[in-house]
Amino acid sequence: MFLKRFKEKSNQKYINSVLNSRQVVVDDRKIDAVGIVLNFDEYSNYDELRKLFKNIGLHENKVKFVAFVTDDKLTPSSWDTYFNPKNFGWNGKIDNVDLNEFINTEFDALISFYKEDNLELNLVTALSKANFKIGISNYDDRLHDFIIDVKPTETDIFKEELIKYLKVLNKI
Repeated sequence: MFLKRFKEKSNQKYINSVLNSRQVVVDDRKIDAVGIVLNFDEYSNYDELRKLFKNIGLHENKVKFVAFVTDDKLTPSSWDTYFNPKNFGWNGKIDNVDLNEFINTEFDALISFYKEDNLELNLVTALSKANFKIGISNYDDRLHDFIIDVKPTETDIFKEELIKYLKVLNKI
């Protein structure tokens, strides 16, 4: 129990150092590739989000999902990639090859589609090499460049707001 708490503290300290040293450089390039981080416990209908990006004009192979599952026995078979708390070590170390590949991919946009304040999800968002980070959670404003404050179940509102603001920002 104590070691788990120390591990969480070490990872939170690592997140804080990553976010404090982050250089925000959002350029004006159009969105061509999107990464989406989901919490499977909060939202599990990724086909709906995939349709949104298809309607925007992105090819299906340019949208990559990664899902956080709390219990690895309940791993979804249809997700691109999934991860669980066991994939995280001390000081932000990640022991999942697919997750490391996702984090190191330079997406034009990263969508953090989770509302809960979750250490593992926040770590993935903070470490992502994405150019423009969009979130629906405002627990830590440093994680995202742009926040649309909606519940994960309010996908219609999210779609409308996302399209509206991406047009205003000349991203689509």
